[in-house]
Amino acid sequence: MTADRFTIPPSRRLALAAVLIVLLLSALDQTIVSTAMPRIIAELKGLERIAWVGTAYLLASTVVVPIYGKLGDLYGRRPILVFGVVVFLAGSMLCGLAGEFGPLPLVGDGMNQLIVCRALQGIGAGALTTGAFATVADIVPPAERGKYVGLFGAMFGFASVAGPVIGGALTQHATMVWLGHVVSGWRFVFYVNLPIGAVALWILTNRLPNTGAQVGGERRVDWLGSGLVVAAFVPLLLALSWGGHAYAWGSPVIVAMFGLAVAALVVLVVSSRGQPHAVVPLDLFAEPVFARANLALFVVNVAFMGLVMFLPLYLQVALGVSATDSGFALLPLMGGILVASVVAGQVVSRTKQYKPILVAGGVATLIAVGLMLQIGPETSRYGLLWRLALLGFGLGPAQGMFTLAIQSSVVPARIGVATASGQFFRQIGSTIGVALFGAILTNTLAAELPRRAPDLAGMAAMAGGGIDISRAQALAMNPAALTATLAARGIADPARVAATGDGIKASFSSAILGLFPISAVLFVLSFVVTLAVPGRRLRGRESQGEMIATEAGAPAE
Repeated sequence: MTADRFTIPPSRRLALAAVLIVLLLSALDQTIVSTAMPRIIAELKGLERIAWVGTAYLLASTVVVPIYGKLGDLYGRRPILVFGVVVFLAGSMLCGLAGEFGPLPLVGDGMNQLIVCRALQGIGAGALTTGAFATVADIVPPAERGKYVGLFGAMFGFASVAGPVIGGALTQHATMVWLGHVVSGWRFVFYVNLPIGAVALWILTNRLPNTGAQVGGERRVDWLGSGLVVAAFVPLLLALSWGGHAYAWGSPVIVAMFGLAVAALVVLVVSSRGQPHAVVPLDLFAEPVFARANLALFVVNVAFMGLVMFLPLYLQVALGVSATDSGFALLPLMGGILVASVVAGQVVSRTKQYKPILVAGGVATLIAVGLMLQIGPETSRYGLLWRLALLGFGLGPAQGMFTLAIQSSVVPARIGVATASGQFFRQIGSTIGVALFGAILTNTLAAELPRRAPDLAGMAAMAGGGIDISRAQALAMNPAALTATLAARGIADPARVAATGDGIKASFSSAILGLFPISAVLFVLSFVVTLAVPGRRLRGRESQGEMIATEAGAPAE
């Protein structure tokens, strides 16, 4: 190692390890609950409220991100991280206790308790995601930051794979008897956070310096802007989560929520204009790296949902793969993301440039997407898996390198706000992607099923309604149930039963594969935006937070 090579003191390396641990815990809790839900419903009941267990966490963790980013710039990363860990652990403990003491005043039954406590968890998690990346930016100079940002970004890919596996293992094997009381295994999905988080909390409190705090001047908190952020994005996220499921897209509830979101967003923009202390400083969007990198991050996450969100459904319905195997089928994708994210960080640390690796990742993504467009009913599982691995390698650099570009485009005093923007646009993009492609899928199936499975449509017409898409999916995956259902309607001809089953599978296959071209267009758009992001050489510790322009017309920071 050369003499001028940047090194982190051992105490700070320990602190960064603790930050990495709490980031991993918050990322795991986005996915770890999914495999525990059947047991949770069996014990707590409340099947009709199941979606809220995930929505409450996502909603709370998203809307507080810009607020934590601004507070971190004012008061430093350590108090924000410590607060976030404490709230996250409190929420984890209370989630594990949900329903243990029966219905509670004001909150209600066990499922309501779990939903409320998941929201509390989310409020803490929002501080962890923002604080983690901002802490790296405070401690490590831009030229060396890539390998750390890449490692931290890889945690999201790892969590998406490990979360369901860990959740399933704990749910199935961790049930125990303590003091004569049976503690269900699913509760340890939340309890497991406590000892790990407590160790990380001690390290953060005793080893992490309070970096990033404003020195001198008045520390003004934009309470109006903070309230407007919540008022704008809570109804927006609820509308996107409920639309097409709990309520029709044109229903008064959804329209009112979109209206409220737009109104609050307009007021937020007007009130923040020209305000240097705004929770969302609008002048940052005049910086081309900041604006275009955030836009690219947003579009990538919208497009990503179109390719990946419904792949397990395609595997189960169209290819007849079991639910467990369909989950494992995504391992090549997530493994590719994890490996490419870490490698991208190492490359950027050596080359001191983030744009070449982002462009290379974009090219690999477009090649993989082009290959995904060739998938059809005749494509084998292995033909799908290697395509997903290539897609993962293409998407991996985007996990952390866009965040690095965004952080490097601002002065150190605004690292928190800049980091929060990247996390915020990533999560909003994913939410919009799920809603957009979910609506397209539903509408396509509503048209395809009557054409390809007319007997199923005839049954629905006799019942006085349209085809139940969820019911059609279940019938396609259970031939015995399909036979019994058709027989109850007087359709016993084996050829007609087989044709109906094939028609349902063909409908789902056509509808899901039809999402890929739309996703491909969005990936092309994200690549165009990536090309427009100015490439700047990262400087080392002697000019931390600064960059040298390497493109014509790009101003040096």
